[in-house]
Amino acid sequence: MKNLRIVIWIVSVILFQFYAYADGIIIIEDIVPPEPHIRPRPAPRPEPLPIKYHRVNVDIVSQVATTHIDQVFLNPYPRIMEGTYIFPLPEEAAISEFAMYMDGQKVQGEILEKDEARRIYEDIVRRMRDPGLLEYMGRNLFKARVFPIPANGEKRIELTYHQTLKYDAGMIQYRYPLNTERFSPRPLEEVALSVKIKSKVPIKNVYSPSHEVDVKMDQYEAVCGFEQKNVKPDKDFVLYYHVSEKEVGLNLLSFRKRQSEDGYFMLLVSPGETDTPAMPKDIVFVLDTSGSMQGGKLDQAKNALRFCIQGLNKEDRFNVISFATSLNSFAQNLLEANKENVGEALKFVDGFKERGGTDINSALLKALAMFPDSKRPRMVVFLTDGEPTIGVTNSGDILKNLQEANKAKARIFVFGVGHELNTHLLDKIAENHRGVPEYVIPKENIEVKVSSFYEKVSEPVLSDVEINLGKIKIYDMYPQVLPDLFKGSQLILTGRYREEGATAIKLAGYMNGEKKEFVYEEKFPEKEAENDFIPRLWATRKVGYLLSEIRFRGENRELVDEVIRLSKEYGIITPYTSFLVLEPDQDRFLAGTPAPGRPRDESGAFKSGMAMPQQAQREMVQSVRKMQSGEEAVMGARTIQELKKADVAVRADKERIKYIEDKTFYLQNGFWVDSEYKEDMKVREIKYLSEEYFNLLKEKPGLQKYFSRAEKIILVFDGECYKIVE
Repeated sequence: MKNLRIVIWIVSVILFQFYAYADGIIIIEDIVPPEPHIRPRPAPRPEPLPIKYHRVNVDIVSQVATTHIDQVFLNPYPRIMEGTYIFPLPEEAAISEFAMYMDGQKVQGEILEKDEARRIYEDIVRRMRDPGLLEYMGRNLFKARVFPIPANGEKRIELTYHQTLKYDAGMIQYRYPLNTERFSPRPLEEVALSVKIKSKVPIKNVYSPSHEVDVKMDQYEAVCGFEQKNVKPDKDFVLYYHVSEKEVGLNLLSFRKRQSEDGYFMLLVSPGETDTPAMPKDIVFVLDTSGSMQGGKLDQAKNALRFCIQGLNKEDRFNVISFATSLNSFAQNLLEANKENVGEALKFVDGFKERGGTDINSALLKALAMFPDSKRPRMVVFLTDGEPTIGVTNSGDILKNLQEANKAKARIFVFGVGHELNTHLLDKIAENHRGVPEYVIPKENIEVKVSSFYEKVSEPVLSDVEINLGKIKIYDMYPQVLPDLFKGSQLILTGRYREEGATAIKLAGYMNGEKKEFVYEEKFPEKEAENDFIPRLWATRKVGYLLSEIRFRGENRELVDEVIRLSKEYGIITPYTSFLVLEPDQDRFLAGTPAPGRPRDESGAFKSGMAMPQQAQREMVQSVRKMQSGEEAVMGARTIQELKKADVAVRADKERIKYIEDKTFYLQNGFWVDSEYKEDMKVREIKYLSEEYFNLLKEKPGLQKYFSRAEKIILVFDGECYKIVE
């Protein structure tokens, strides 16, 4: 029997979510020999210096951003160097400080306006034969001479600039130019970014569509950032934050390439760190104490449960159920989370022992029967490490029983521990009852995973959430089931829309037992070129939902065709399309996608370059729905969930797929080919770096961002097809 490795295509998707960034570069123009009487000789070809570290600190106070850059360049040669430092300035930026000292003298730079900057950009592109700087044509440029750069030494540069950020209906955007550091001939040793925001109006949402950032929010302040080692950049850093006086903030972002096509939208919804008190909740903790929880798992689970119980608010009501062959309940009904009851519950948890089988059906039915009729948020936190072995064991019967029993519409949050799980059953339990499944693999800490989750859901602000977008016709909105809103949390909705215009968006739900409605005036535009990240984020989520459906219900031609279409158009690797972007004579997976029986390296990762016939791929794909337990099933379930709730669009194999704005390009026969290209299109062929090439860029500036990413490219733009050749 073939060893199925469906999960590795999923893991490869996650690996490409993390990116680096940077900004200015030093381009070497001359190599200076050690003898002072000999004139410097020109370098054979201009080249950028490698970078040791790059650090950026951004302070945003009432929409005014101050960006401080600190970077160290390395001279790897045994000769003194002379070069030019260039930095593409953001729109309306004003430099307040440039710190670089030569022989004790502070070096002065100059700011060049767009036209002069364009000439310099073009000159560097021609001489370096690297199109990267084309992206910044149309921006001003900061330029400074750098001399001397010590042999085998370092040169440190600090730059500070200010800019006023644009405000649009409570939403403010900050963008930082990162792409220039991809010129660095080797990865940066360290990259660190920190953004601090202060506002006179409460901050509701902080979101980066370009990077995974850590966010900490207070009511009027927020901090976010990231740090990485040994990385190179591939896109600018973009950050949005939303301010609002309303109890719950809502903001609309949209993208629509042209009026003849349906648009994409994203809603950011959050109460932020509000003064509104958290709603009292009803919660039941259900813990598997069967014999399979040996080996330290039960001790971790008990510690996590203690954390959750101690974190209850005094107005909450709770209970604890342990289950194995039989059930053991702390109390017959929900109890108030007063000091006495919490103390007794902790003693109850201390007595848990690992023994017996696994009666999932009875444990969850007992938990659901405890909820009284109320408008409080109702939750079940369910943790298990096995399949049902006692009582009702058929998955279909368990799901039916739970559906009938959950009259209170409680949300069931599932934690699966280990690999010996029925992932189909656990995923369905969570999906059917408006919760989410989480999986803790053997080397992960259960206590950390559960505690982290509980911190996010411990303070509900708005439950039974509903959103109405008024007269705008929408479809394909994800997530399909809206979660409750918790203090400090953020809900991101993505979808498609057909009609444009202003509309009143209504957000409704229960707040402290009362039905409340919030109204926001927003506009869906007929054309919007900004926010080009939204289509890929939407497609990522939709692919996750489609794969989930295929996994539960089996292959359906319509579902498979839609996965293939989305995968090809948006560059999302799936088991159905991973072989479609290769050269015509190749018949293997992309790098990072496994073949059956593919060997692992010492770290446990799968080795690249293994062959896999297309028939074997089809057999593997057809078996997706059959995998319920085991490592592949758990990892597959985990990452389908990652796709479904993605906040940053996943990244594919950068060696074969490029994302530029809203477009996807595949490497074929040495050319980066637009996914919109069809073989019957009329093609205009243009030589790279020719006069015609640069004249076209002046005529159509929108081409710059595409031409900047490759020398040989086939691009569909404004109804015309261009082929750039050497």
